[in-house]
Amino acid sequence: MNSPRVEIINTGSELLLGRVRDSHLSWLGRKLFEIGLRVTRQTTVPDGGVIRDALLEAFSRAEIVIVTGGLGPTTDDITREVVAELLGLRLELHQETLNRIQERCLKRGFVFQDRMSRQAMVPEGAIVMPNDHGTAPGLHIAPTEGVSWITPHLFLMPGPPRELQPMASAYVIPYLAGLVSGKESHECRIYKVVGMGESLLEASVGLELSKRGDIEVGYCARPNEVDFRLIAPKAILDEVEPLILAIVGDHLVSDDTGSMEEVLVNYLREAGATLATAESCTGGAIADSITDVAGSSDVFLGGYIAYSNECKSRMLGLDPELIRKHGAVSAEVVEGMARGVLDKTSASHALAVTGIAGPGGGTPEKPVGTVWLALASRGDDKTIVWKENFPMDRITFKQMVVQSALDRLRKRLKGSAR
Repeated sequence: MNSPRVEIINTGSELLLGRVRDSHLSWLGRKLFEIGLRVTRQTTVPDGGVIRDALLEAFSRAEIVIVTGGLGPTTDDITREVVAELLGLRLELHQETLNRIQERCLKRGFVFQDRMSRQAMVPEGAIVMPNDHGTAPGLHIAPTEGVSWITPHLFLMPGPPRELQPMASAYVIPYLAGLVSGKESHECRIYKVVGMGESLLEASVGLELSKRGDIEVGYCARPNEVDFRLIAPKAILDEVEPLILAIVGDHLVSDDTGSMEEVLVNYLREAGATLATAESCTGGAIADSITDVAGSSDVFLGGYIAYSNECKSRMLGLDPELIRKHGAVSAEVVEGMARGVLDKTSASHALAVTGIAGPGGGTPEKPVGTVWLALASRGDDKTIVWKENFPMDRITFKQMVVQSALDRLRKRLKGSAR
């Protein structure tokens, strides 16, 4: 098999109705790439006979087809029947699977329903992949000559991720790894860059790399952040990496898939340092992002959501006169918030933010999107205070503020905060 093409067909009307989020592509795509395979196309179809058309199209293009969903006991689960009819295969009862379904019902206190036996019907010649986390088994139909075409490797898998992922890890991925062993593999390196837009990134380094012809260059942009993606053999990536690092410099957050929050938690842990926060306009989003990281309890002490002026004074000890004189969105107030957190906790560092998220509340002097941020560190009398303007929707505004705050602390921990 030379550069096998892989297609994924997701079945389920709930996916197209937006009721269920499809997580299969991201998981399968990542696992397949690790063994040297790439998904070339994904198709999502509703429940019903349209899956037949999707399969016929995939058979004409791909050597490996993975179908998810439609293997359950109800009348809308017809994947196995459609496949058997399409390939001219009889459905046969797989007694071992039926026994497993009955035993699972007994152990879990469920009443076995006759319709559940549908899940034990297997196209003749198919390899059964046991399901240790559900009742519907997976099926592998190896290439065989059909009426007028040659079928690809066809994998039928249950829809729920808790069932699909263990099954794929135990059988599908190892099997496919054996098919492509010995072929030249490619690596995917992702450079997470902050404060350097994708257009500038492309002009600085991406365009030159893409001209080489031996590197696939890609970008995934988010607010003020870009994943700069390169795919090529390891030797080529090793060759160009010094150039990339020299150009992106301090804008580089990580050279793998690590998020800003993960990198920051690791920096704090390595430094034996801790963090506390005081947030107004972000409503706790900084604390939330940090605590999304496993192990953040080692370094994050807590946060204050001081949204109102009264809370800023009561919770953080700010002088009400300071707020009246300068306004809640000001350099003086955000510095007081950061220093107040250090006074009330044992944290090594404190981040504070106050701003105008909008859509109302702005003035000519302080338009919507204005935010003041501060970073105070124990043992350092100088608090870093800076101003940003993110005139965007509230959600994006909060994301940008969080990123700006965390990035400044990241740079300080690296010894390069300005």
